[in-house]
Amino acid sequence: MRYTGHLDLILTWERTFRRAGLPLSYSEGFNPRPVINLASPLPLGFTSTAELGDFWLSEIIDPDKISTALASSLPPGLIIHQINILEKIHGNKLPGLVERSEYSISLIGDHPDLKQKINLLLKSSTCVRTRKGKEYDLRPLVHDITLETDPEGTSSAMRISLYTLPTGTGRPDEVLSALKIPPSDAIICRTAVVLKKVKDN
Repeated sequence: MRYTGHLDLILTWERTFRRAGLPLSYSEGFNPRPVINLASPLPLGFTSTAELGDFWLSEIIDPDKISTALASSLPPGLIIHQINILEKIHGNKLPGLVERSEYSISLIGDHPDLKQKINLLLKSSTCVRTRKGKEYDLRPLVHDITLETDPEGTSSAMRISLYTLPTGTGRPDEVLSALKIPPSDAIICRTAVVLKKVKDN
């Protein structure tokens, strides 16, 4: 599933609900589509243990029954951790509620002076990067970076927290490039999608 694109992943969920016999609610218009929202697209090649999605059904069904029906229809690689019924809707669609994403990155090989490079990046006011031919500032998108070491003192993993802002979304592979770590030397897994706090009216 790590090489399944965002739109194909939504289609996979749609087919899973159909196989499970669950009544998805559809949008109106000339081309009705199931009302499915995933919180934040996961780039190709990344894994995740904490994706969020909302799925609108045309009737109220007990969450345990939904979980049981989906469990028998899920393709390999998708696991449901929890299903909740939303008692209140706050207006914005799920992607608009995302504040930041957190990642665990397993490092392969030795990366000398990595701690110093991380500290330099965090202390910098800007970090200009080029993506798809356009320059942007990565630094405002970086919330935090923590380096973990093994008993021998070798850098073994990083935890990175990146913001989702109107101006752009932080990507862990861009942080790795800024730290001079080749993509082939890292395994990236998203461990949390943090939503903005909303006030009840």
